[in-house]
Amino acid sequence: MTALTRALRLTFHGGGLSYRALFNWTTPPMFIGTLLVSPLFQIFFFVHVGRTLGVADDRFYLLGNAVLATSVPCVYGGIMAVANERRYGTLGAVLLSPRSRGLIWGGRVLPYILNGFVVMVFMMGAGSLALGLPLPASALLGLAQVFVVAAASCALFGLALGALAVRIRDVFVISNAAFTLLILFSGANLPPAAMPHWMSAIGSFLPLSHAITALRALFDGGSTAGIWPSLGGEAAVALGWAAVAYGLLRFFEWRSRANAALDVM
Repeated sequence: MTALTRALRLTFHGGGLSYRALFNWTTPPMFIGTLLVSPLFQIFFFVHVGRTLGVADDRFYLLGNAVLATSVPCVYGGIMAVANERRYGTLGAVLLSPRSRGLIWGGRVLPYILNGFVVMVFMMGAGSLALGLPLPASALLGLAQVFVVAAASCALFGLALGALAVRIRDVFVISNAAFTLLILFSGANLPPAAMPHWMSAIGSFLPLSHAITALRALFDGGSTAGIWPSLGGEAAVALGWAAVAYGLLRFFEWRSRANAALDVM
């Protein structure tokens, strides 16, 4: 078996096994209710708020919240990728492995990236049908690109937060705060012109804001190539959070080896 084959097996097979073992949305009703129904009602809520206040049109809220919907499977999933390893007592065994930490943890978030992509596709399709908004065929390629980059960015952000689970017991308090931050700072429900400069600045370092900007530009008549600068910004955010996640995981692993903190639940 070549080194490349071993690396791919560790990333994809190992990530898939972890996903099956640690998946928290264990039943179809819970999966559908948490990841599909709840974000869909969130779209309808903000659409009707926007209609009442006259802030923006239906498409503005559909596009923003379709991307924002990925924060549930990806942020919470990225956190669960680490937190549940500790919760079920398997984190120590994972950290005993001599294999690359980047491949191990990268494989852990891949299934959640796929989850996020599926959720966004469903939100876009169901929301468009319910609100009577067309999806032009010319935008589908750009739409897929935005969804992939947004899901990856959000999942890596979740992994960075999940790294704190190595030392913090109730990391899901942080995940709830992170979800609220994304609602406020991503620009999903506030036009950029209406946001204070400091909010826009913070949002540019968080996931999804660049992806939402790219998607809105695409549906405003922009070309697929024309949204690449915004997608590049989102990809840079994703790489930044990947570096933060890797650094925190390595640091907490080193500290935990020194004081046996993994066994302190």
